[in-house]
Amino acid sequence: MRAIQLPALVNGPGELRVVALPDLKPHPTKYLVRIHAAAANFFDNLQIQGKHQQKPPLPFIAGNEFSGEILAVPTSRPKDGGGDWIFKRGDRVFGAGLGAFATLIQADQEDLRPVPKNWSYLEACSLFYTAPTAYAALILRAQAKKGDFVLVHGAGGGVGLAAVTIARALGMYVIASADTEKKRQIAKSFGAHFVVDSKSDWAEQAKNHTPDRRGVDVVLDTLGVIERSLKCIRWGGRLVIIGFAAGTIEKIPTNRLLLKNVSLSGLFWGMYATMEPESVAQVWNTLLALIEEGGITPINYTEKEFRGLQEIPAALELLSRGTAWGKIVIDISEHGKAKL
Repeated sequence: MRAIQLPALVNGPGELRVVALPDLKPHPTKYLVRIHAAAANFFDNLQIQGKHQQKPPLPFIAGNEFSGEILAVPTSRPKDGGGDWIFKRGDRVFGAGLGAFATLIQADQEDLRPVPKNWSYLEACSLFYTAPTAYAALILRAQAKKGDFVLVHGAGGGVGLAAVTIARALGMYVIASADTEKKRQIAKSFGAHFVVDSKSDWAEQAKNHTPDRRGVDVVLDTLGVIERSLKCIRWGGRLVIIGFAAGTIEKIPTNRLLLKNVSLSGLFWGMYATMEPESVAQVWNTLLALIEEGGITPINYTEKEFRGLQEIPAALELLSRGTAWGKIVIDISEHGKAKL
């Protein structure tokens, strides 16, 4: 197998190298998957530099999101001692797990989902982190409903663009905030009803798009702009903190939450599997049904193709510049299988 393995931490993606390693073998409790596509995530860049809260012991294979084909099922029986494993040899899956920047990976059953019908490996590779994060923020935390006006910050990014598509599919009015005209037009092409310029007075712009300038019902914040968002949230509105891509962790004047009778919550989707596994199943069941109905479309970045493990450093570099939109996915398959 080939992989991007780190014998030591690096200063940036430009120092990553592809190496040859012994092939992984069938495992007692994990599926063996041939990877056809891998996704670039913001935290991959942090992890390879030792700046992420999860610090794998060295050496480790980088990457955390993939899609591919089941080569072998676990060699032991499922934990309950009966029945069969959910997936079988040849099944198309997407999932998450450290070691995704490689041609083979061993994956737990709970970290895999079936590739949606009529979706390619490349398209499905955009789903695992973005879609459930966006849905959980909207529904589990903000309790958004049909007819709500939802302001999505960072709407050009992976989670933001997923939120645009999901909110639109669920009958909400979407106001997308992004920092470039290109990203704003991308957000509109994915279903945003209105767009605002995040480098201007976006709070006033957002209010202008709501009935009687009452303000938005819901704010999804991937950047760290809650304090300014309080200027355009309506009485009784809901704000959800998803991330701090702008680089600043805010200190919020809590009296403003009181005066507007609003609720502020955080979302750490990565902990749901541990704390609320039943919610994970619920979210995925709903998302896969929406995909089947055509309500959610792939959010892959299409302005440049990345082909082969050797192009992963370039993909991570592009991601770090903040100029790309959607989800950057790398085709690492043989004979173009990732497009199937």
